[in-house]
Amino acid sequence: MKIIEEPRKAAEQADSDLPDFAALLDYSPPEGQLAGRVIMVTGAADGIGRAVAAAYARLGASTILLDRNRKGLEAASDAFLAEGWTAPGLCPVDLGGASLDDLKQVADRVGESYGRLDGLLNNAGWIGALMPFEHYDSVLWAKVVNTNMAAPFFLTQACMPLLKKSADPAIVFSLHDVRRAYWGGYAMAKAGLEALVRVLADEHHPGSANPMRVIGIDTGPVSTAERRRHYPGEPVDSRPSPDSVVGPYLYAMSPEAGKRGGLIVR
Repeated sequence: MKIIEEPRKAAEQADSDLPDFAALLDYSPPEGQLAGRVIMVTGAADGIGRAVAAAYARLGASTILLDRNRKGLEAASDAFLAEGWTAPGLCPVDLGGASLDDLKQVADRVGESYGRLDGLLNNAGWIGALMPFEHYDSVLWAKVVNTNMAAPFFLTQACMPLLKKSADPAIVFSLHDVRRAYWGGYAMAKAGLEALVRVLADEHHPGSANPMRVIGIDTGPVSTAERRRHYPGEPVDSRPSPDSVVGPYLYAMSPEAGKRGGLIVR
């Protein structure tokens, strides 16, 4: 039991070693810091995923953009090319209905095209609906949990062999603590995703056989299309924009963060 508990305790202490969220909002890495790195971002067609993927590309990374919105992916690709950045790889996949074979095929295609993966940002999220627990139906629950927890779990698992080929592998998760009334399956899934961050940070701590940087980021509410669908009366400028919360994601994917794991919470 002692062998298991030692890395767990180390991982729990790691949060205090990470810069806080506010400090990282102004994080500005040097130009070209991510040059040569291959990074996959899920939920990359808009919102936080699009903003962060653009920042990675601007810093020189080869990006792989995954989202169910094909037109959004194509628009992102056009925007990247217009800026003179490396053309991104596009993966139009609906994580809400993706099978294990679908996720394995994504990893296989990345391996065939790039040979390795230096970073994986599991950012895709889908709230589904806000409603009382007693009205939450099984079909909605399954899609919400698959999108927000099961798919990130198994996509990360499928990508592990590619991440192990990197000299500085990083796995980053977008979290959202909404463990309160009416959030149903989404609240459960995001709580589970936070647990996954802890599990992976424990298993891949700096003293392990395969150390990896594993960081979860909770930005709090951000003004995204998904947020506005569920809070239509909320003023758009009452929440931070996706572009304004990019800093913590840049740090988490940067070699400057070392092999530390844990949470960065607003």
